[in-house]
Amino acid sequence: MVVFLGLPLVIYLVFVISPFVQAMYYSLTNWSGFSDKMPFVGFDNYVKLFHDDIFMLSVRNSIILAIFLPIITVILSLVLATLVTIGGSSRGQIKGLKGSGFYRIVSFFPYVIPAVVIGIIWAQIYDPSSGLLNGILTGLGFDGLKSYPWLGDPRTAMIASMVVIVWGFVGFYMILFIAAIKGIPAETFEAARIDGAGRFRTATTITIPLIRDNIQTAYVYMGILALDAFVYMSVLNSTGGPANSTLVMSQKLFTTAFSKGQFGLACAMGVVLAAITLLFSALVFLVNRITGGKQDVSE
Repeated sequence: MVVFLGLPLVIYLVFVISPFVQAMYYSLTNWSGFSDKMPFVGFDNYVKLFHDDIFMLSVRNSIILAIFLPIITVILSLVLATLVTIGGSSRGQIKGLKGSGFYRIVSFFPYVIPAVVIGIIWAQIYDPSSGLLNGILTGLGFDGLKSYPWLGDPRTAMIASMVVIVWGFVGFYMILFIAAIKGIPAETFEAARIDGAGRFRTATTITIPLIRDNIQTAYVYMGILALDAFVYMSVLNSTGGPANSTLVMSQKLFTTAFSKGQFGLACAMGVVLAAITLLFSALVFLVNRITGGKQDVSE
C-alpha cells in the first residue's frame, strides 16, 4: 500500500509541486534568469504587474478566451456529436446521420495537425492580399472586404484567432462526446421517442444530463487551453496583434523572460496565470455542483 501510494506521491511532489513552489519563490526575487544572484524583492513584482497596463490587457484577453472558447467549442462539438450518433431518421433504429463515419474522420483531422502548422495555414488564409478567405468573399460580391486585414484590425483580430482555435479542437471534443453518447443505452432514446420527445428536448433532458461529467471535463480542459493559447497566438500574431488586441498572458510572460531577461517578473506572471486557471476550474466544478451535477439522472 505504501509503495503504491507513496511512489506516485513522491513523483508528483518532485515534478509538479516542487517546480511550482520554486516559481513562487523566484517571483519574489529580481532574478535575471542568467545569474546565480536572486535579490529578494518581496511582492514588488506583483505590484508592478498590476500597475502594468499591457499585462492587465493580456489578462483581459486571456479571460475573454476562457469565457468564449469553451462555450463555443463545447456547444459545436455537442451538436455535431448528437447529429452523428442519434440525429438520423426519426423512424426505426436509433442512429446518426447517413455517412456519419466519414464526418467523424473529417472533423477529427484538424486535431492531428500540430498547432504551429494550423497557425501557419490560417495565417495564409487570412492574408489580406492573397488569402483564401478574402478571395472567396470578394468572389461572392463582398468587394468591401478586398484586402481586408483580419488579423491586422483590432475589431476582428481576436475573433479571427478564436475561429482558428475552435477549428482545431471541435473535432476532438466531438469524438469525446460521441464516445459518451454511445455509452447511453439505446432504450433510453427509444423511450423518449415513444413519449413524443423531439430532438431538442431529447438532447436537453437526456443526452446532456447523462454526459454531464464529460461536458464538465471538456469545458475545464478547453478553458485551460484558452488561458494559455500561446502557440496559436504567437503564430498568428507574434507581437500581440494590433494594439495588443490578441496578446495573452503566456505571450507576455515569454517576452518578459526571454527578451527582457526578467525571470523573476515572468515567474510572478506565471503564478498569476496559475491562480486564474485554478479559479476557473474551481468555478466550473462549483457551478456544476450547484446546478445538480452530482444528482443521479439515470434513475
